[in-house]
Amino acid sequence: MFKTVLTLFRGSVAAAGEELEDRAALVILDQQMRDAAAAVDRSKRTLALAIAQDQQEGRRLETTNARIADLEVRATAALDGGREDLAREAAQQIAGLEADRDAAMTARTLFAQEIARLKRHVSNAEARLTELDRGRRIARASEAVRNLRRGGIEAARPYESTLPEAEATLRRLRERQVEAAAADEALIELDAASGPLATAEKLSEQGFGPRIKSTADDVLARLNAKRTQTT
Repeated sequence: MFKTVLTLFRGSVAAAGEELEDRAALVILDQQMRDAAAAVDRSKRTLALAIAQDQQEGRRLETTNARIADLEVRATAALDGGREDLAREAAQQIAGLEADRDAAMTARTLFAQEIARLKRHVSNAEARLTELDRGRRIARASEAVRNLRRGGIEAARPYESTLPEAEATLRRLRERQVEAAAADEALIELDAASGPLATAEKLSEQGFGPRIKSTADDVLARLNAKRTQTT
């Protein structure tokens, strides 16, 4: 018995957890998308930094190549002038600059590979984020339609009324209007049957006093009288 109760309790907790997760699914999705968007922004900043560093390395490489070319011209002139000592000094500087140039070229190659990888990553992440946003809008619309179809629509806020409540109010209003109309008609009929006009009609039908309602004989007599006057 205890095991059954424990199993029932665990099942109830699991069901309640699933129901809570279903109800909060859109809220969870919104937060997850905010986290994903923040991650994409960080990746884009990293990409921008890598591109800036690559451009800086390119400018450094251009400066190094210019210095190498300038020193080569000057070293050649020193050799032509018989100043091998100066040419050697220039050659040493050129060798160091060429080492810096080779290092910069290697760094630019690595940067180019990293930039290409980051661009693919950011492009893919943005595409997935766009697809998620589209899916979120569809899911939100579907959830609203599902709530509408199931009939037991819950108000978004505690003080808001639901559609079934509005329908019930309309039914009660129509029922009261029908009851009021029936009561008015009954009252009119009651007044017609027991009021002064009804009494006067009754006396008229018994020959006491002039008729209140015209009969066919009265109409024919009136028409004949008009014919006699015209002739």
